[in-house]
Amino acid sequence: MKIKVGIGYDIHKLVEGNELCLGGIKIPFSKKLSGHSDGDCLIHAIIDALLGAEGKSDIGRLFPDSDPQYKNISSRILLKKVAQRIRNHGYEVVNIDSILIAEKPKMNPYFPEMKKALCSVLNTKAADLGLKAKSNEGLGEIGRGEAIAAWASAVLKRI
Repeated sequence: MKIKVGIGYDIHKLVEGNELCLGGIKIPFSKKLSGHSDGDCLIHAIIDALLGAEGKSDIGRLFPDSDPQYKNISSRILLKKVAQRIRNHGYEVVNIDSILIAEKPKMNPYFPEMKKALCSVLNTKAADLGLKAKSNEGLGEIGRGEAIAAWASAVLKRI
Protein backbone atom coordinates (compact mmCIF):
# COMPACT_ATOMS: atom_id res chain seq x y z
CA MET A 1 0.00 0.00 0.00
CA LYS A 2 1.48 3.34 -1.04
CA ILE A 3 1.13 6.13 1.55
CA LYS A 4 1.69 9.82 0.80
CA VAL A 5 1.89 12.68 3.32
CA GLY A 6 1.47 16.44 2.86
CA ILE A 7 1.38 19.56 5.01
CA GLY A 8 -0.44 22.84 4.55
CA TYR A 9 -0.56 26.27 6.12
CA ASP A 10 -2.68 29.37 5.61
CA ILE A 11 -3.30 32.69 7.33
CA HIS A 12 -5.87 35.39 6.62
CA LYS A 13 -6.49 38.85 8.07
CA LEU A 14 -9.61 39.51 10.08
CA VAL A 15 -11.67 42.43 8.77
CA GLU A 16 -15.02 43.97 9.65
CA GLY A 17 -17.94 41.67 8.93
CA ASN A 18 -20.43 39.43 10.68
CA GLU A 19 -19.81 36.02 9.17
CA LEU A 20 -16.64 34.08 9.90
CA CYS A 21 -16.21 31.09 7.54
CA LEU A 22 -14.03 28.38 9.06
CA GLY A 23 -14.02 24.64 8.55
CA GLY A 24 -16.84 24.89 6.05
CA ILE A 25 -19.29 26.51 8.47
CA LYS A 26 -20.36 30.03 9.35
CA ILE A 27 -19.56 31.21 12.85
CA PRO A 28 -21.28 34.26 14.33
CA PHE A 29 -18.52 36.76 15.01
CA SER A 30 -17.92 40.51 14.66
CA LYS A 31 -15.24 39.94 11.99
CA LYS A 32 -14.66 37.84 8.89
CA LEU A 33 -11.57 36.57 7.11
CA SER A 34 -10.45 38.53 4.08
CA GLY A 35 -9.62 36.68 0.91
CA HIS A 36 -10.46 36.21 -2.73
CA SER A 37 -12.72 33.30 -1.76
CA ASP A 38 -14.52 33.14 1.60
CA GLY A 39 -11.09 33.18 3.31
CA ASP A 40 -11.57 29.85 5.13
CA CYS A 41 -7.95 29.35 6.18
CA LEU A 42 -8.64 25.91 7.69
CA ILE A 43 -9.93 24.52 4.41
CA HIS A 44 -7.12 26.25 2.53
CA ALA A 45 -4.53 24.58 4.77
CA ILE A 46 -6.26 21.20 4.27
CA ILE A 47 -6.29 21.70 0.49
CA ASP A 48 -2.56 22.51 0.50
CA ALA A 49 -1.87 19.41 2.62
CA LEU A 50 -3.88 17.23 0.21
CA LEU A 51 -2.19 18.73 -2.85
CA GLY A 52 1.22 18.31 -1.20
CA ALA A 53 0.51 14.65 -0.47
CA GLU A 54 -0.46 14.23 -4.09
CA GLY A 55 2.87 15.79 -5.09
CA LYS A 56 1.19 18.77 -6.73
CA SER A 57 1.40 22.52 -6.29
CA ASP A 58 -0.66 24.66 -3.94
CA ILE A 59 -4.13 26.17 -3.72
CA GLY A 60 -3.01 29.45 -5.29
CA ARG A 61 -1.85 27.78 -8.48
CA LEU A 62 -4.90 25.52 -8.77
CA PHE A 63 -7.42 28.25 -7.91
CA PRO A 64 -5.63 31.57 -8.64
CA ASP A 65 -6.95 34.76 -7.08
CA SER A 66 -6.62 36.39 -10.49
CA ASP A 67 -9.46 34.18 -11.78
CA PRO A 68 -12.85 35.86 -11.24
CA GLN A 69 -14.69 32.50 -11.09
CA TYR A 70 -13.22 31.98 -7.60
CA LYS A 71 -14.21 35.41 -6.23
CA ASN A 72 -16.23 34.87 -3.01
CA ILE A 73 -16.52 31.13 -3.73
CA SER A 74 -17.15 28.80 -0.82
CA SER A 75 -13.94 27.01 0.12
CA ARG A 76 -16.02 23.83 0.55
CA ILE A 77 -16.52 23.86 -3.23
CA LEU A 78 -12.75 24.10 -3.74
CA LEU A 79 -12.18 21.27 -1.25
CA LYS A 80 -14.75 19.15 -3.06
CA LYS A 81 -12.89 19.67 -6.36
CA VAL A 82 -9.58 18.67 -4.75
CA ALA A 83 -11.12 15.61 -3.04
CA GLN A 84 -12.57 14.47 -6.37
CA ARG A 85 -9.24 15.05 -8.10
CA ILE A 86 -7.48 12.89 -5.50
CA ARG A 87 -10.01 10.07 -5.98
CA ASN A 88 -9.64 10.38 -9.77
CA HIS A 89 -5.88 9.90 -9.33
CA GLY A 90 -6.45 6.69 -7.37
CA TYR A 91 -6.02 7.89 -3.78
CA GLU A 92 -8.22 8.28 -0.73
CA VAL A 93 -7.82 10.23 2.50
CA VAL A 94 -6.55 8.14 5.41
CA ASN A 95 -6.26 10.96 7.93
CA ILE A 96 -6.18 14.72 8.25
CA ASP A 97 -4.92 16.52 11.32
CA SER A 98 -5.22 20.27 11.76
CA ILE A 99 -4.68 23.16 14.12
CA LEU A 100 -6.58 26.46 14.08
CA ILE A 101 -4.68 29.34 15.68
CA ALA A 102 -6.86 32.23 16.86
CA GLU A 103 -7.42 34.37 19.92
CA LYS A 104 -11.17 34.66 19.33
CA PRO A 105 -13.66 33.18 18.91
CA LYS A 106 -13.16 29.98 20.85
CA MET A 107 -13.21 27.19 18.26
CA ASN A 108 -13.89 24.03 20.28
CA PRO A 109 -17.69 24.50 20.39
CA TYR A 110 -17.76 24.54 16.57
CA PHE A 111 -15.67 21.42 15.97
CA PRO A 112 -18.56 18.91 15.76
CA GLU A 113 -20.26 20.99 13.04
CA MET A 114 -16.92 21.53 11.24
CA LYS A 115 -16.22 17.80 11.30
CA LYS A 116 -19.63 17.07 9.82
CA ALA A 117 -19.14 19.65 7.05
CA LEU A 118 -15.59 18.58 6.20
CA CYS A 119 -16.07 14.81 6.44
CA SER A 120 -19.06 14.94 4.09
CA VAL A 121 -16.90 16.60 1.43
CA LEU A 122 -13.82 14.44 2.05
CA ASN A 123 -15.77 11.18 2.37
CA THR A 124 -14.02 10.40 5.66
CA LYS A 125 -15.11 9.43 9.15
CA ALA A 126 -14.98 11.92 12.01
CA ALA A 127 -12.34 9.75 13.69
CA ASP A 128 -10.06 10.39 10.70
CA LEU A 129 -10.18 14.19 11.00
CA GLY A 130 -8.31 15.86 13.83
CA LEU A 131 -9.25 19.40 14.78
CA LYS A 132 -7.40 21.34 17.46
CA ALA A 133 -7.47 24.98 18.55
CA LYS A 134 -4.64 27.04 19.95
CA SER A 135 -4.24 30.68 20.83
CA ASN A 136 -1.11 32.66 20.05
CA GLU A 137 -0.89 33.80 23.69
CA GLY A 138 -1.26 37.43 22.67
CA LEU A 139 1.76 37.35 20.36
CA GLY A 140 1.91 38.76 16.82
CA GLU A 141 -0.98 39.58 14.50
CA ILE A 142 -2.86 36.46 15.55
CA GLY A 143 -2.42 37.31 19.23
CA ARG A 144 -3.67 40.84 18.61
CA GLY A 145 -6.83 39.42 17.00
CA GLU A 146 -5.86 40.65 13.53
CA ALA A 147 -5.62 37.24 11.82
CA ILE A 148 -6.40 33.53 12.05
CA ALA A 149 -4.06 30.80 10.82
CA ALA A 150 -4.28 27.05 10.29
CA TRP A 151 -1.89 24.14 9.83
CA ALA A 152 -2.91 20.77 8.42
CA SER A 153 -1.36 17.45 7.54
CA ALA A 154 -2.88 14.85 5.26
CA VAL A 155 -2.19 11.18 4.67
CA LEU A 156 -3.37 9.54 1.45
CA LYS A 157 -3.28 5.91 0.38
CA ARG A 158 -3.67 4.29 -3.01
CA ILE A 159 -7.15 2.89 -3.50
